[in-house]
Amino acid sequence: MSSPNRDPGSPDEVRHLSPDTSPALIAEALAVDGAVIVDRLVDPATIDTFFAEMEPWIAATPHGADDFAGRFTRRTGGLIARSPTARELVSHPLVTGTVDLVLGHLTTYQLHLTQVIEIGPGNPAQVVHRDQWAFDFFPFPSGYEVQCNTIWAGDDFTADNGATRLVPRSHLMEDRLRLDHTQTVPAEMEKGSVLLYTGSLYHSGGENRTDRPRRGINITYSAGFLRQEENQYLSVPPETARKLPESLLRLMGYRRGAYALGYVDDLRDPLDVLLGRDSRSEAGFSPI
Repeated sequence: MSSPNRDPGSPDEVRHLSPDTSPALIAEALAVDGAVIVDRLVDPATIDTFFAEMEPWIAATPHGADDFAGRFTRRTGGLIARSPTARELVSHPLVTGTVDLVLGHLTTYQLHLTQVIEIGPGNPAQVVHRDQWAFDFFPFPSGYEVQCNTIWAGDDFTADNGATRLVPRSHLMEDRLRLDHTQTVPAEMEKGSVLLYTGSLYHSGGENRTDRPRRGINITYSAGFLRQEENQYLSVPPETARKLPESLLRLMGYRRGAYALGYVDDLRDPLDVLLGRDSRSEAGFSPI
């Protein structure tokens, strides 16, 4: 296992850690590099089961309408409602244990996005960007992370088939930079591995120069006081949500986002409202 402690320098290869690495060491590596790969965190059979569940939805998804979305790329969401296996990935204890630490300065965090990204042959690389620019390009202070993201490898990720391109340690750079792909490195990894990176890291989808699609599973987590990219309350119908574990529901946003954010009418807890039970206060919140 490589040590997460090293001095920032020029970008190089993305660091790989083993699946028995602790969340604390993964979070430490993210603090240094902004990105890290955990190799073979789930077995390929789990990934195959996920895609078998999602195949009808992926096949019905149109290609992107612009260059950023990818004109030969499909982006299929609603994973919690459509795939029981996706719920396991969203709640994977090594991932959530890491997110607990990366976003530990926040009162709460929430599920931000669930999406299959299938980059088709011939799709060029995306423009290099930060995911947190989705929040209206708000200039969050350097070092104040509001997102922790994952991309699970649905296929082996290679430099040729569109592996995500990263600028390691760019989470420490200034905002709104225009970086080019010569400054990036590919996040090459085996099927079942997972790339974790912060919302402040500069990155892009890679160019697919092969004759086969490259499939990834993008699951991201964000500050509880920010709006979700994917509306979980409508993506997952209430009749489906009521059958899910309460821990997953809280992660989806059925809880207060901070001291006084997200309650229902007379200060009722949203999870109590969803499940039709007497409201009770959620412990652990302070206005100061």
